[in-house]
Amino acid sequence: MSLASDVPTTERLYFGDSFLCTFEGTVIAHAEWGGKAAVVLDRSAFYAEARGQMADRGTLGGLTVVDVQTDDVGRMFHVVEGERPAVGTSVQGTVDRDRRRVHMALHTGQHMLSRALHDLANAATVSSRLGESTCTIDVDQASVEEQKLAAAEDLVNAVIDNDVAVRAFFPTADELKGLPLRRAPTVTENIRVVDIAGFDVSPCGGTHCTRTAQVGFVQVTGVERYKGKIRVFFTTGPRARREALVQTATLRRLGREFSCEPLLVPGAIVKLRDEITAGREALGKVRGRLAEALAPQLKAGAAPDAPIVALVNDAPNELLRSIAVRLTADANALAVLGGTTPEGVCIVVSRGAQNTVDCGKLLGKIAALAGGRGGGRKEHAEGKLPANIAFEALAIEALRSLG
Repeated sequence: MSLASDVPTTERLYFGDSFLCTFEGTVIAHAEWGGKAAVVLDRSAFYAEARGQMADRGTLGGLTVVDVQTDDVGRMFHVVEGERPAVGTSVQGTVDRDRRRVHMALHTGQHMLSRALHDLANAATVSSRLGESTCTIDVDQASVEEQKLAAAEDLVNAVIDNDVAVRAFFPTADELKGLPLRRAPTVTENIRVVDIAGFDVSPCGGTHCTRTAQVGFVQVTGVERYKGKIRVFFTTGPRARREALVQTATLRRLGREFSCEPLLVPGAIVKLRDEITAGREALGKVRGRLAEALAPQLKAGAAPDAPIVALVNDAPNELLRSIAVRLTADANALAVLGGTTPEGVCIVVSRGAQNTVDCGKLLGKIAALAGGRGGGRKEHAEGKLPANIAFEALAIEALRSLG
């Protein structure tokens, strides 16, 4: 990564035009970044990863640019795949326009949302991240009311609809003193400022739209506590449009499944959930009645004071559990129950209050013999065994091994 001190800084062409995606530059040095081959140019339209914004991608002299980074001096490292062009060679660079366009909208939207959160929720941005799939703003508040988040979102979209100009420039020292900056600059020289028609004025070296309408719209997608503060998730621009289209298509498919209009899907889901809850309650009652009928039969089939070992056909864990509760009402009882299901044999091992058999240990021995799995406490254990096993014989063998 180290370069000779006489290698100059890279002129950043996107400072003058964020839409610039094709340019000519000269290779002024070969270098490495993160152990990978890189070239340094005298001028470049590529944006290097910084301040929460991801690096551009594209091509350079026909080579794929997989990363762009910058050192403390300001020299830009273009990490490329393939044989690097010789120092002194003039090369054409092409920035991935779609990726750049997404980043411009995200970064401009982030500025506006940070301003709106500051003004409406007294929540100052402490950091932001524009990721490949998720964008976040961390604010210095332990909580932000949902209605204030919604108001901030509305305010930003109103500014977008007004289609005001976005200006990126390098003010003089005197001009800088008179600007209402939302936050202080992180550098002391060559301070670049992005002014969104006075709505938000912030120092920033990133790529931005030139008018707010280019952002499209901003949507707050979620919020969570993070290190004692609040993290706001958002999306905007082409990415937000794609996500909205996918969500709309999903809602339409759900509408077709429920035979209703898309906007009526939430109500249909509530109705379905209520029906499922009612069905589960009814099933529970039936299961209870079935357990009441089966428990005496299973107990009658076992020798007095002996463990109750039985395989019940078509019995999932819930039914076995319900049967075991009734069998172990007898304080000295031990129930080792298997139930056949399409996926295999469920197993429940449970004991009465005065029985001393370790159910978890017993189930472990049965599982080891059958090639199954499961576990639990001394009082109760559950698991799953392969289908078509000699369940009762294996259970009896495991009981004998416990002594």
